[in-house]
Amino acid sequence: MTDTLVSILISGTPLIYVTLAGVLAQRAGIWNLGLEGLMIIGSCALIVGIVQTGSFAQAMLIAAGLCVAASALLWWVVERLKANPIIAGLGLTGLGLGGTSLAIQALYDSEATVTAPFGIPKLNSLTSVDLGAFGGLSVFVLFMPVAVWLVWLLLERTRLGLQMSASGEHPFAARSVGVNPGRMRLLALALGGVLCAIGGAELAGGSLQIFSQNMTAGRGFMAFAAVIFGAGSALGATAAALFFAVVSALGIRAQLVYGGAISNDLLQSLPYLATIFGVWLSTKLRGGLGSIRGTAEMRD
Repeated sequence: MTDTLVSILISGTPLIYVTLAGVLAQRAGIWNLGLEGLMIIGSCALIVGIVQTGSFAQAMLIAAGLCVAASALLWWVVERLKANPIIAGLGLTGLGLGGTSLAIQALYDSEATVTAPFGIPKLNSLTSVDLGAFGGLSVFVLFMPVAVWLVWLLLERTRLGLQMSASGEHPFAARSVGVNPGRMRLLALALGGVLCAIGGAELAGGSLQIFSQNMTAGRGFMAFAAVIFGAGSALGATAAALFFAVVSALGIRAQLVYGGAISNDLLQSLPYLATIFGVWLSTKLRGGLGSIRGTAEMRD
């Protein structure tokens, strides 16, 4: 049971951080399909940064800076060039996937996996108490519930969060009271960029300490589906991301228990099947796809 819970936290933590980034963008009026690209940029920047600088803090700052810059690029394309957010987000995902592969090839003259000498500090480093299997988790796992609470607090209990939500839902009304929807969207995407950097860093440096091409394996799109499933709520989207993480952990556990009795390909596909089911259920219950079209086509 402990191993299963640890597996859920390992697979769920990066997904939750990226999901929170998607929630911020959605509330500000942009359905961010660039989450996959931002996540892999964060993963690549952390590992390469550690290898090049030998410092986790510097590597994390590089990852956050690159993800914020990529988010600002998405904002400029959507807000200034009036591009379709869905197409622009997919373009950012392509840029992240291709750009990281190109960067690894340019730096190391190879497309092989890059291994860092160390990763994110572990919980064992914070205390002398024996935490057992949980001691090997990264500090970002410990901070994850705090991040969920802070995003919820920002969106639901602060003036800035209300302005951000108004910019997404009623941009003309927001502008009439002196709120600049474009600036609110830039802020939401920038904060989301930091969260994607943390999520990508946790994926690459939390337990693996490696970076390989396309290692996100669609987790950014899972996060996007969690935003839809959670109806744009920080708590609801987090619950949806945890659901996907539980399915993923159970699939891994089933591979160990059942061995060759069940096809490994089928078990590995369970998180993606759960994602499709979640999007379908959200569409049936809340008209999710209709809301996507409405927000994506809304231009003030």
